[in-house]
Amino acid sequence: MPEKEVEQFKSMSLGDHLEELRLRLILAIAGLVAGLGICFCFGHFLLGLLVEPYYKAMKKSGLTPMLQAISPAETFMVYMKTCLLFGLIISSPWIFWQLWLFVSAGLYKNEKRLVKLITPLSAALFITGSFFFLEVIAPVMMKFFVNFRLGFKDIQSAFSVKQYVDFITGLTLIFGLTFQSPIVIVALNKLGIVSTKTLQTLRKYVILAIVTVAALLTPEMVSLFALAVPLYLLYEISIIFCAVTNKTPKNS
Repeated sequence: MPEKEVEQFKSMSLGDHLEELRLRLILAIAGLVAGLGICFCFGHFLLGLLVEPYYKAMKKSGLTPMLQAISPAETFMVYMKTCLLFGLIISSPWIFWQLWLFVSAGLYKNEKRLVKLITPLSAALFITGSFFFLEVIAPVMMKFFVNFRLGFKDIQSAFSVKQYVDFITGLTLIFGLTFQSPIVIVALNKLGIVSTKTLQTLRKYVILAIVTVAALLTPEMVSLFALAVPLYLLYEISIIFCAVTNKTPKNS
């Protein structure tokens, strides 16, 4: 490695790193605030996206959708959480950019090239994971819950709007964040830390780890499997990507 590059790598002190972290946090929060401000203008529409899976499931089952507010500030807090969730989603490209800029400050020049590729992929995977849950998993999940309830005629599906939105927003963020797993896998492979062969031999342990993590992050069995299956598929896709892009895989 050229001496100039080594000196540049060593030049940042702990104080410099902390100052860099403070700057990136301020810029990331500023981006989130801007996204939140945009979402305030469309809050009712965005809330409609969150409750749509429940409404469709209830109507298809011949039931009347009903979400209750059981505290004075509940509807306001639900509105704020909805805007915050979508504000985070739309500002995620900027937030991930700031995150990876901070990480890249401690990397060598050749490693920084990888960061430029990772940043847009991180944002794309976060957005994809979030909307995959909202558009694909949530409708199936709510249909299952509503139809399962039909076996008990004396039970009425009248959810609290806060409990429902907390449930949906929580899982939306979980799916968005866990969809970052291919970034970690590919980055470890490209940096020579883990080989493609090692990734292949670790499958059975990865399955156990995925199920364990999904169980810790999700509130019940349905969402557990809804999260675990896509995560394992992403793991296999990551292996295929590493195998295709590495002509001669390195041993870990």
